[in-house]
Formats: sequence, C-alpha cells, structure tokens
Amino acid sequence: MLRHRLTTARPIIKTYARCASTKVVGIDLGTTNSAVAYIRDSNDKKSASIIENDEGQRTTPSIVAFDKNGKVLVGAAAKRQSLINSANTFFATKRLIGRNFQDPETQKDLNVVPYDIVENKLNGQAYLQTSDGIQKSPSEIGSLILKYLKSVAEKYLEEDVDKAVITVPAYFNDSQRQATKDAGTMAGLKVMRVVNEPTAAALSFGLDSKNDGIVAVYDLGGGTFDISVLDIEDGVFEVRATNGDTHLGGEDFDNVVVHYVIDKFVEQHPSLKREDIVANKELMQRIKDASENAKIRLSHVKETNIEIPFAHENKHINISLKEEELDNITMHLIKKTVPPVKKALKDAEVDAEDVDEVILVGGMTRMPKIRSIVKGIFGKDPNVKVNPDETVALGAAIQGGVLSGEIKSVLLLDVTPLTIGIETYGGVFSPLIPRNSTVPIKKTEMFSTGVDGQTGVDIRVYQGERGLVRDNKLIGDLKLAGIPGMPKGVPQIKVTFDIDADGIINVSAAETSSGKEEKITVIANSGLTEDEINSIVEEANANRDRDNLIRQRVELITKADIMISDTENAFERFHDIIASSPSYEDTLNAVKDIRAKINHFKKNDSDMGLDVNIIKKETDSVQNLSLKLFQEASKINQKNAKKD
Repeated sequence: MLRHRLTTARPIIKTYARCASTKVVGIDLGTTNSAVAYIRDSNDKKSASIIENDEGQRTTPSIVAFDKNGKVLVGAAAKRQSLINSANTFFATKRLIGRNFQDPETQKDLNVVPYDIVENKLNGQAYLQTSDGIQKSPSEIGSLILKYLKSVAEKYLEEDVDKAVITVPAYFNDSQRQATKDAGTMAGLKVMRVVNEPTAAALSFGLDSKNDGIVAVYDLGGGTFDISVLDIEDGVFEVRATNGDTHLGGEDFDNVVVHYVIDKFVEQHPSLKREDIVANKELMQRIKDASENAKIRLSHVKETNIEIPFAHENKHINISLKEEELDNITMHLIKKTVPPVKKALKDAEVDAEDVDEVILVGGMTRMPKIRSIVKGIFGKDPNVKVNPDETVALGAAIQGGVLSGEIKSVLLLDVTPLTIGIETYGGVFSPLIPRNSTVPIKKTEMFSTGVDGQTGVDIRVYQGERGLVRDNKLIGDLKLAGIPGMPKGVPQIKVTFDIDADGIINVSAAETSSGKEEKITVIANSGLTEDEINSIVEEANANRDRDNLIRQRVELITKADIMISDTENAFERFHDIIASSPSYEDTLNAVKDIRAKINHFKKNDSDMGLDVNIIKKETDSVQNLSLKLFQEASKINQKNAKKD
C-alpha cells in the first residue's frame, strides 16, 4: 500500500468534566485565515455554525510564531508580534505543505517571506527554520493551528473534540493531502475526511439554498485557486470536474503590491538602494502588512494611501494606490485563473451559459475586478450572498454531520483532481485513473517486464497530465522483488490503484503468472515519517494535562487582568469623586498590589509554583473593596450636596 514537572505544589483550579463527543467538526485550514464550524440543532433543523475563537473572531489568522522563550503563539497573537519577530513568525505555510524544497513553486517563496525556508536533508522537503536553527515542517505548523481550533471548539462545545473534516484545495496532490492529514493527526484529531474546498463551499450553499442545478465554485483564497463544477440534485452533490493552481492566491497579489511600493519608494528617493530595502526583513514585513491592508481597502474604496513612517533612513513611505492601478499591476494573476475555469467547464461537458449559479469563495473574490472577470466568463452576476471566508468551514461541518449521522439527506460524490499513472519503458507516463474520476475508485491493470530474466520491478507512481513522467509529479516509488526470471513480457504484474474518499492514493502490486503473490507497502513522502508523527502525538498526549492546566491558569489571569484594568480605569475616571473617601488610599494600594502580582505572573507564566488561585481571590477582594469605596464616596457626595 502507498499511503500517500511539576516541581512545586499543584495549583487548585476548578475544572469541569468533559464527555466524549460524537460531533465531527469542520475545519477550513486556510492559507491566510482558518475557521472551525459544527452542526447545531435549531427548531428541529440541522444547520452549520461557525465557532468564534477566544478573541471573539469568526476566523483565525493562519499564523504561528515562536517567541524568545520558545512559547508558541497562534492566530492574532502571533500576527500582532510579527513586526518585531518576523524571522520566527510563520504565515502562508500551506503553500509549502507536502512540497519539495527544489519545487519551482517553493523557490518562488524564498525571497518574498521574512522567515527562512530550508531543505530538510532527510526527505528533501521544504521546511521552516527558526532563528535558533530549529526546523519545523509545514505540517507541524499546520498542526499547531489545528490544535488551537480544536481547543476553541472544545471550549465552546464543553466536550472533547477528536474528530474532524478538514478541507484542502481541490488541486492538492497526494503528498499535500497526506501532509494535511498528518497535521490533523499531530493536533490530536482523527481526520474523518479530507474534502475539497470548493466542494465544501457548494455543500454549504446547496444545503442552505435547496436549489438544484449546475453550480460553479470559483475559489481564490490566500494561497490557492480552485474551480469546480458540480451538479446538485435532490441532496446529491456530484463533482463533474475540477481544476486550479495550488500556488496562486492573495499572497501573490500582496507580493505584487509590495514590489510596487518598493519601486515607488526608490523612485521618490533615488539615493536609496532597492537591495537594501529588500534585505531589511522588518521593513519588508511592515510593507507587506501595509500592502495587504491597502489591497483589502480597495475592495471598498477607489483610492487609498500606503503610509509607513520612518521606513528607511528616516524617510517615510507615503504612496497613493488606486483601484485601477491595483487592477493593472495584478491583471497577469487574475488572467491566470481563466484557463483553469475554461478547462473545468470543458471537462464537465458544460457550457458557461448552462451554469445556474456561480459561487465566489475566498477573500480575494471581494476584489471588484475579479468579480467583473468572472461575470464576463459566465455571462451572469456571481452569487455574493455566501460569506467567502466562512462557507468552506461550514461545508466541512456539513460533511462532518453526514459522517456522524446528524445529517442524512446529503450524498457527496467528489473527484480526483489529477490523472494517476506509472512510469513505463522510455520514461512514458501510462495513465491508470483519469483526472475528474469520482472517488472512491479502484482500478487494476496488468503490466510485464521489459528485460529478459528481470527479477524485480520499480513501479514509480506519478500524478499529472503530461505524456512524459519527467513533466509530472512523482508521488511514490513501489519496489516489487522476487519475480521469477523469465523472458521479457511473460511475467504478469498486477498493479492496483485505490483512491479513497479523501483523494489519497493506495497502490499495490503483485506478480501472478507464477502463482506467487507478493505485495509491497510504501509510505508516501508527506514531509514527516510515521515515527516522527507518532513522536509528536505522544509528546502532545504526555503534556496534555500540563497544557490544560496552563491554559486554565492563563484564562483565570486574563479575567483578573481585565477586571483590574476596569477598576484602574474607574479610579482614574472618577478620581475627584472617590479621592476624599477614607478608604481611598487603602483600596488604591490594594489595586496596585494585585496589578503587580498580575504583571509578575504574566512575565513568569511558565512558573507553575505561582498560585493563580491567590490572584483570583485577591482580585475578587479588591473588586469588593472598590465597590464599597464607590458606595462610600457616593454617600459622602450626597451629604455634601444636601449641605450646599
């Protein structure tokens, strides 16, 4: 088969027992943002809902950072510190997942991100490297995002969550899909299904609209582009065709704007050298953030300014950018989406005018020019009622509901995005399963030897659409030994391809002409070995209690911090009213004392000897003291008012 110490007294914290969950959550592991959703009951109706994260946001930035103490930051917390820690803040790593370092698409990213992308010497994969020289696979980074979303879901649902449906770009190949499943496994999730993103979007749309017909999903996200054509009828979602580009998305648009800004800046200040600006990673991160924000604003306004004070050599960046200018400098990227759309329509044997609905998915589809291009292709306005940032996660939750039995009226028939085949004599690509074949699928073909007396064969498995294997993607190498020496063409070698519902490929081979059968199992190269994955999972399990304890401690201290901050603000705002109260000084000193303890805890949160329950008790005590102070001050002021 080819598949593809606690050293001091433990603080006492009140916890609530969780029950095992039967729910299968849906997770959109996006390039720029990620989201998690679940199926809820509402008036006897099953519907999918997004779960807000611990900052009250419906999506979470797909960013992971490591601070100077090695602490892991995920989401908005990681994004906030990116300017001062750019070398250890990893974003858009989904574009690297399951890719070799020498892949041309990987090479494109080397000079446009502030962190280091290196080649792992053991497997040739593209890895991320911290400033301390520690290497992390893109799957590991993805697992940290998934682990965070898992905790978000568990906190909201108040039960353990261990099963999920995770979405991937429709045009992800086998190693990229396997690497995504690995990320889920490392996060402590059983990945029940890997669903193509546009298919998930169609599930969400179709379940809500109850409309049958031909649906095209144009999905341009942060790092990838997909187009899928589906036929929806009586709850059956059949994917007719899919196409796309796994290295085309909002990150590429951002990079174009970044270079536009740099060129304009140098043009305004001829004494500056472009290479000096590009070499300044902190500045490049500032330019990237400003460029991304400007791009987003231009989806709503016609003109905006990109302003970065003291950018370089005490010179400020202040550049105007119009919607029309953005369209012009990124038109080459927008046009790259058109051929895949036409190819998908052709493969689906559907004319553009026969498409009943065109759904836009992914944040980039908010760009007016993209909507105009899509309208021009299909001859109709695209449907903009769905939330392009949330619909994929909602669709994943629906598929999770199907798998858990919560939803019984939906059947999903997805397809494999690329042709699967093997290398035959002369480097020729011999297809076995054509692209857009409905999965799951199993197919067997017979092959033989090409040399007299040959006792073994090397079955090299590829994905792609080219006639020669050198132009396609090698996804596995299966060796079959022990074949009896016979004239060429005599041995009968049965090669079986089995693609599961996740689109992950299983290949087996056996020599049958002699009556002897032998099968070989090959592990797909997804970036991490099975032992490495198991090691990470075991480490996470071993530290689960400690991690939960730390999370609970941080939650308590955060609540205390918010309460004391409110008290401090009230003291400042109503100083003139409460300062004359006899208990003012004692209460103020109590506030200052608890503030010092909270700050000390925040700086030393890894010290398990610090009893967070004491802070909680003292915070409650200070709150009571403050309440009495304000009541006391109110009475004094009322008496004074009567005297006057």
